[in-house]
Amino acid sequence: MGAEGVVVVREFDPKKDVVGVEEVERRCEVGPSGKLSLFTDLLGDPICRVRHSPAFLMLVAEMGMEKEIVGMIRGCIKTVTCGRKLTRNAKSNKPVPVYTKLAYILGLRVSPSHRRMGIGLKLVRRMEEWFRENGAEYSYMATDNDNLASVKLFTDKCGYAKFRTPCILVNPVFAHRVRLPDRVTVIQLAPSDAEVLYRRRFSTTEFFPRDIDSVLNNKLSLGTFLAVPRGTYSVQNFPGSDRFLDNPPESWAVLSVWNSKDVFTLEVRGASRVKRALAKTTRIVDRALPWLQLPSVPELFRPFGLHFLYGLGGEGPRAVKMVKALCGYAHNLAKARGCGVVATEVSSCEPLRLGIPHWKKLSCAEDLWCIKRLWEDYSDGSVGDWTKSPPGWSIFVDPREV
Repeated sequence: MGAEGVVVVREFDPKKDVVGVEEVERRCEVGPSGKLSLFTDLLGDPICRVRHSPAFLMLVAEMGMEKEIVGMIRGCIKTVTCGRKLTRNAKSNKPVPVYTKLAYILGLRVSPSHRRMGIGLKLVRRMEEWFRENGAEYSYMATDNDNLASVKLFTDKCGYAKFRTPCILVNPVFAHRVRLPDRVTVIQLAPSDAEVLYRRRFSTTEFFPRDIDSVLNNKLSLGTFLAVPRGTYSVQNFPGSDRFLDNPPESWAVLSVWNSKDVFTLEVRGASRVKRALAKTTRIVDRALPWLQLPSVPELFRPFGLHFLYGLGGEGPRAVKMVKALCGYAHNLAKARGCGVVATEVSSCEPLRLGIPHWKKLSCAEDLWCIKRLWEDYSDGSVGDWTKSPPGWSIFVDPREV
């Protein structure tokens, strides 16, 4: 192969690579086959989607004498829960989290004119080298189940196994505010209270980040919100998460909101003029007759932002209704901040997903997470090979990786 055909993989240089990376992003529209495609604009910072992780890296692939950028990949490393074990204290016998160092691959792009040349494989392998050098035990990636090329690359050539199939649920932000139920009180928790609540109740959930405090205190985190029956607690008399969890109400729910709008914007492409006209009509009618609370379609055919809901959880017979109230609260927050959609990702068997409003056309019923073990180490406390473990009821989706 001549010099003009040699592919060089190196670390992203923000001083000279931004334009080339943006061009590849534009040419690689992302979206499930047969559906409207989503174009992602990273707001001038191609590495911003992993910058908030404890350790991150972005690589680019360049080719030819002109060193044209033809591909890129992003990766990050963090410590998460991969399972749980029981304590040896016979009195408590409570489960405690088992942590592992996990790497995440995202944003793999290869220019359409340079595909089937092994560039994607070369980028993945170089990224995995960095993962191993930094002590990651596992690597995983997420893709749409219909993205056959991506699935084949990772499962057939890179040794990944299909692992989890969560759901991405997306709901439009309407022109009107969602009315919250009178029987529910929503309380915004301080980051310290949110951390206590998450660590006590969700630290054994798969993919729970050990540095949850960093997530909750990040400038992109808009807050953690707790829903309780009206009359139990208020903003003024909330006793703190420890006392709350020692004597919780019969039903409650919690979620946090992440401001992805300040990280990237999205744009729906591929819609016909008829669909665009119908969407515009729903917005006009909704503005003219707001009391009807019509489900209008927001302007999604130009760049729009989103808020991501994470840390979803709750208990009790009315927990689903509490989640629905929190989603309404999050919708109103997104409306006030000019977002086009609210999104979340949950396990396909998550019981609380019934309380999450979403549009099927915008959502993904089966996202696919593939995982690979990078090295073998069955040290004391290990749950064995996480890649072979059965799925649990819930997963914790880190908003820094969205």
